[in-house]
Amino acid sequence: MGASLPALLRRPAILWSALAAAVAAAVVTVLLVVPGADDGPADGDGDYLDASLPVDERVDDLLGRMTIEEKIGQMTQATVGAVEAAPSDVGEYGIGSLLNGGSEALFDTPEEWAAMIDGYQDEALKSRLGIPLMYGIDAVHGNTAIPGAVVFPHNIGLGAAHDPDLAGRAAAVTAAETRAAGIHWTFAPCVCVARDSRWGRTYESYGEDPGLAFEYAGPVVHGYQGEDLAANTSVLATAKHYVGDGGTDYGSSTTGDYLLDQGVVTLTEEELRSIHLAPFQAAVDAGVGSVMASFSSTDLGEGPLKTHADEYLITDVLKGELGFDGIVVSDWQAVDQVSTDYAEAVRASVNAGIDMVMVPFEYERFISTLLSEVESGGVAEDRIDDAVARILTQKFALGLFEQPFADTAHAAEVGSDEHRDVAREAAAASQTLLRNDGDLLPLTGQESIYVAGSGADSIGRQSGGWTASWQGSTVTPTQGTTILAGIQEVASDAAVTFSEDASEPVEAADVGIVVVAEDPYAEGVGDAGAGEHDLALSEDDAAAVETVCAAVDCIVIVVSGRPVEIAPHLGEPGTPRSVDSLVAAWLPGSEGAGVADPLFGAAPYNGRLPVSWPRQTDDEPLNVGDAEYDPLFAFGFGLVTP
Repeated sequence: MGASLPALLRRPAILWSALAAAVAAAVVTVLLVVPGADDGPADGDGDYLDASLPVDERVDDLLGRMTIEEKIGQMTQATVGAVEAAPSDVGEYGIGSLLNGGSEALFDTPEEWAAMIDGYQDEALKSRLGIPLMYGIDAVHGNTAIPGAVVFPHNIGLGAAHDPDLAGRAAAVTAAETRAAGIHWTFAPCVCVARDSRWGRTYESYGEDPGLAFEYAGPVVHGYQGEDLAANTSVLATAKHYVGDGGTDYGSSTTGDYLLDQGVVTLTEEELRSIHLAPFQAAVDAGVGSVMASFSSTDLGEGPLKTHADEYLITDVLKGELGFDGIVVSDWQAVDQVSTDYAEAVRASVNAGIDMVMVPFEYERFISTLLSEVESGGVAEDRIDDAVARILTQKFALGLFEQPFADTAHAAEVGSDEHRDVAREAAAASQTLLRNDGDLLPLTGQESIYVAGSGADSIGRQSGGWTASWQGSTVTPTQGTTILAGIQEVASDAAVTFSEDASEPVEAADVGIVVVAEDPYAEGVGDAGAGEHDLALSEDDAAAVETVCAAVDCIVIVVSGRPVEIAPHLGEPGTPRSVDSLVAAWLPGSEGAGVADPLFGAAPYNGRLPVSWPRQTDDEPLNVGDAEYDPLFAFGFGLVTP
């Protein structure tokens, strides 16, 4: 990494040359579709249907047969709920992609998901040229849209593990469990660099140092995409959010609702490149198939500009300088934020280099608006051709023209013990020991143990946001093992008493474990100071720590997507009411036994802080290298046990 960042800073920007392609419309025979496991367009002609030809030749051939309306349809991504009442619109408008929004209806099995997606695929294949659609989803830490799928630690925990290869294996499991449901595209990994823990997306970041995201980007992209995108265990990956979303200024939100999300990144271009751009270079070098633009704006000294309308950052830097040849996809309805004039917003975003627009609802409006812009000369057709060529290239790479329908051969492996073992290993590796007075940990497993706290018996809290729904839920959103159940499993000989609020007598126990936790959240709603979420312990959890730690030797485990205000509750080591051992568990996912493993020595504590842990919320933003740096626990800190 040391050699790569300076090189990135020195590299001159070059303009991306638009892909020239023939635009003459060809009259072709209407393609007949016979649904089946291996069926594509049955009676079509054209070189694009010849799988033996190079992809670029197939793309050129197909692009030359398409009308401008068909091209714009391919640039359209609609949420599945928008076409539910009119599925034939998928074929009629030639919609290029559908996605599942964060809070839309879910299905219980991979087979049910596959059947739903195949139904829309069938509609897509009825279009004149039989171009298959791609289906996308936010499988950011497992395909949590399926209740039985494995849920991995969020990125902040994987960053604490300092093991990019392990993160790559987690991505490979997620890819297999996602493709088994007929889903082709995940909007992951997030390679953002979180510079302020008040940001509600902090847990989506590997940490505050760009070196972490730089190291993780390649193995994780490879984990998702595998050696062959067409394989039934691979999905198209998305590096997001381009660029700088983790560095937004506190109080800068352009929406007025939140304090950090969708805000403004104010810094020099050199800072933008060295902190936020470098991980995208690593993702591009790894062959990532798509990049998602950020909601945020960037101010490099000339005033803020929405990234979605920033031609310099998208076309000159990403597509030109970094050499990205995949799809630039917009974020959810983000194009609408570029201007109050919708035509201007569409024109500016597409001209800036957005290839596929996550509309996600009013797809007819988007299609007609972009068509008008092309007809009036506001958007050149070669820009459209460039965008569509990028989209078609990924569809060919995914093998969708040969195998448009779902292959559920691996459906039985979703949530398998083998997959859960990887998630458990990742959870254990992420555990970060911050205090261990008197070498209390690891425990022997023979103790009488008192367990309390809101995070002890809550799959929802330990999984966090983006689990079954956008903001997550304290109501069990998925299948798995709670931390309490993990303790009972790993220390099967121990006498375990559980009282969430610590209302049961404590004194008879040998040791207490208090699992404090944040309630689940995602971006915006999770910004500290935006409303119900902050970095303080809940009153109930704070009371449980006070009660248990005053009575017995105690361990506090923090389940959170970021550092919390723990300093007021720690006490001085060795004094009454002190916390003897402190563990940052992050958001470990569905396998709570992974949290228990190092508690009892079944795995070592080996995690290190991927972010600086402030003494109080007002210390944020706090990052290693700051001129005034006085954290409670420094970046990279973590005690180690055998």
